[in-house]
Amino acid sequence: MGTALNIARSISSPMYEYEYSICTLVTRKAEYEEMLDSFLKKGFDEKSCEYLYADNTKSNTFDAFLAINLFLRNARGKFIIICHQDVLIDKDDIETLRNCLTSLEKKDPRWAVCGNAGAAGPNHIVYHISYPDGTFMNKGTFPIKVSALDENFMLVKNSALLKVSNNLEGFHLYATDLVLQAELNGYTTYVIPFNLTHKSRGNRDNSFFIIRKALIKKYNHFFRSRWIQTNSTVFHLSGSFIGRLLGNPVSLFFVRMLNGIRKRAK
Repeated sequence: MGTALNIARSISSPMYEYEYSICTLVTRKAEYEEMLDSFLKKGFDEKSCEYLYADNTKSNTFDAFLAINLFLRNARGKFIIICHQDVLIDKDDIETLRNCLTSLEKKDPRWAVCGNAGAAGPNHIVYHISYPDGTFMNKGTFPIKVSALDENFMLVKNSALLKVSNNLEGFHLYATDLVLQAELNGYTTYVIPFNLTHKSRGNRDNSFFIIRKALIKKYNHFFRSRWIQTNSTVFHLSGSFIGRLLGNPVSLFFVRMLNGIRKRAK
C-alpha cells in the first residue's frame, strides 16, 4: 500500500455496544428515576442497555427535536428507545419486546420505527397501552403499519440512520416527523403489542397547534410539484396525477420552447 493510502481508513458495518439505548427528556428527576427503576425490574439491565437523558430540569435547554437528533447521533444501542419520563415498564418485559421485534423483522425487514400507539390512516387510531386507572386500551391487529406514532414510547432501528427535521422545534409531533423522515428514506413504521403504563393522555396546548401548522407548511412545500434540473438531466416531480400529466415530456418541450423565446426576446 502506498504511503498516502496509510492515512485512509476503510469503513465497515457498525458494531453496537448495547442492545438498547433508552433516551428521555427529563424535567422531573424523581419521576425519571421511577421510570428507570421500572425498566431495570423488567430486564433492561446495564449490560444490555445504556440510559441517556436530556436535562431540562432547570430550563428548556433542549427542545424535543434537538434532543432526539442528539440521542440518535450518540446512541450506541442496536435499537434506540425514545420515551417519556412518565412511562412505567410494569406490564411487558424485555423478552416481550425482543419477540415483538423478531416478529416485525420477519414481517417487514424495511421497518425502521415502531411504537405502542399510532394511526394507520384517517380515523384509524391503533394502540396497545395501559393507564394508571387500570384501563388497558387495545385496538388493532399487530404489528400494523402506521403513518404516525404517539410520542410516549417509540423505538428506532439505529442502522436506519434517521433524524428529525432541523427546521422544526418544540415538544409535539416529533414522532410524526420521524415517521415521515423514515418513509422518505424508504423505511416503514409499525405499532407493536408492547404494553406499558403511561401516566398521561397527552396535552394539546397552544404550542401543539403552532407546531402542527409549521409541520404542515414544511411538508406541503417539500411535496410541491416542481421541475428538477441537474447537470445531466431534467425531470418533473408531482404527487398528483394532473401534476404528472403537466410534467410529461411533451410539456417539457413547450417549457423549453417558451424559455427559448424569452431568451431570444432579451
